[in-house]
Amino acid sequence: MSDRPIRLLLADDQQLLRAGFKMVLGAETDIDIVGEAGDGVEAFELTRRLVPDVVLMDIRMPRRDGVAATADIVQANLPTRVLVLTTFDLDEYVVGALRAGAAGFLTKDAPAADLVEAIRTVHRGGAVVAPHILSTLLGRFAQHRGTDDERSPALLGALTTREKEVLMLLAKGLTNAEIADSLTVGETTVKTHVGHLLTKLGVRDRVQAVVLAYETGLVKPGATD
Repeated sequence: MSDRPIRLLLADDQQLLRAGFKMVLGAETDIDIVGEAGDGVEAFELTRRLVPDVVLMDIRMPRRDGVAATADIVQANLPTRVLVLTTFDLDEYVVGALRAGAAGFLTKDAPAADLVEAIRTVHRGGAVVAPHILSTLLGRFAQHRGTDDERSPALLGALTTREKEVLMLLAKGLTNAEIADSLTVGETTVKTHVGHLLTKLGVRDRVQAVVLAYETGLVKPGATD
């Protein structure tokens, strides 16, 4: 991995909040704030021009919100990863952001240490979503959709039985180590299964895979067993 700092773009319509983020994140030697955007249109334009590693994206912004801006970045095939920030942990826009391709989200009142670690995790290719929040959000989302998604047979049919088991455990918010313990296999084996199911489902990361698990009805709202 490169030793260069993580190039970060701040996207929030409140200048005071951006100043606060700069104060906290600017103190980190491995994070370099390369730009600021006050709305979704500017966020996309700056991302396209500066190609930061990570965008810290607010949900509610003028001209173009964070969901649309995230979709713009993903659809433009930019290598930038998006970490969404929201005021409320049950903000219904967050599901849209995850579906649009965000690598995860945090609430704005998250501790500074959690925010810094989330940026690092997203930069490494990981996903950052609190398991209980993800479950609640996706449950709410799935309740408003039918479970007979026409994509379900083809997509899920491509997975092996073990890959489906791994996906269902991912949907519960388990880490690779916890999945390995649950299935009594090695963590390396779990990583291999996760990699295969991501490829077969055509998704970017484990968050996207979990969203798809709910969309196709493989995982039902509120299911815990």
